[in-house]
Amino acid sequence: MQRRHLLAAPGLMLAAPALAQAAWPNRGPIRVIVPFTPGGATDGMARVTTSKLQEKLGQTIIVENRPGANGAVGGQFVAQAAPDGYTFCFSASIQVLARLVMRNPGYDPVADLLPVVRVGQGPLLLIQHLQRPPTTLAETLAAVRANPRDWSFAVSSLGAAGHLATIEFIRQAGVDLVQVPYRGTAPAITDVVAGTTQLMFDPILATLPQVRGGRVRGLAITAAQRSAAAPEIPTAQEAGMPGLDIQSWWGLWGPRGLPPEIVARINEVLRGGMFEADVMQRVATLGIEPLVEPAAEFASFIQRDVARAQDLLRLANFQPE
Repeated sequence: MQRRHLLAAPGLMLAAPALAQAAWPNRGPIRVIVPFTPGGATDGMARVTTSKLQEKLGQTIIVENRPGANGAVGGQFVAQAAPDGYTFCFSASIQVLARLVMRNPGYDPVADLLPVVRVGQGPLLLIQHLQRPPTTLAETLAAVRANPRDWSFAVSSLGAAGHLATIEFIRQAGVDLVQVPYRGTAPAITDVVAGTTQLMFDPILATLPQVRGGRVRGLAITAAQRSAAAPEIPTAQEAGMPGLDIQSWWGLWGPRGLPPEIVARINEVLRGGMFEADVMQRVATLGIEPLVEPAAEFASFIQRDVARAQDLLRLANFQPE
């Protein structure tokens, strides 16, 4: 009798975590780390997504900005967190490229973070300092080729979609332009508005309000078709730069070891939630296409995206910093 009792005990011990896991989320709050400054496209999309998650899960979700090192500070924090479903990372395409743009990011975002769901994608918008004479991409391209020293690009973060688009622009222009890296979208845009730098690619979510407010000029979007958010702005291909089709995307990650039941629950909640009227209304005017790409497909997409970025950075002879 004594031996049977001892054998049964481990089974009873395992039952409690299983029950707790099934009840997730049963405590709060849930923290979602955004590894960039407030005010940018990633922060904005994070708040749209977490608002819907909070509504559907009935649990408080806190968005916490932890900027630094091109997303590595926040990403590493999540990678080291307990895989219990109460700490996540919400970021953009840049998150998976840390190994390509940094000599020592301190962690491997592909290996150390678990893809949970990809929730959106959108083209970039090329903006220009308002006081510069060119009014079209073709005119800007001619001016850049004529006097490359008079032009520079603001780069919100090394490895971001805007950085990759900048590399492709410079490659097609056939000139060497200064690239000024920043710690986030907001300070980069501030310098374009001021004229400290003259050009910048960044998601429409962050750049279009600056165009609408008359603070910068919108030249072209990096997509095959014009955006419904700004139908008057031509595509880069229309403006004479074919192949400049680079989009940003956003997703949610957790620490490795996150139970598959939690991953499935989040996907289930967002599968319908991201296409509800309130979300569609909020993102449509910002040039974002909501989507729900589940974990396995998201992981495969990451592998392809990293390979594409690696090829582009290699062509530019980019050296990690």
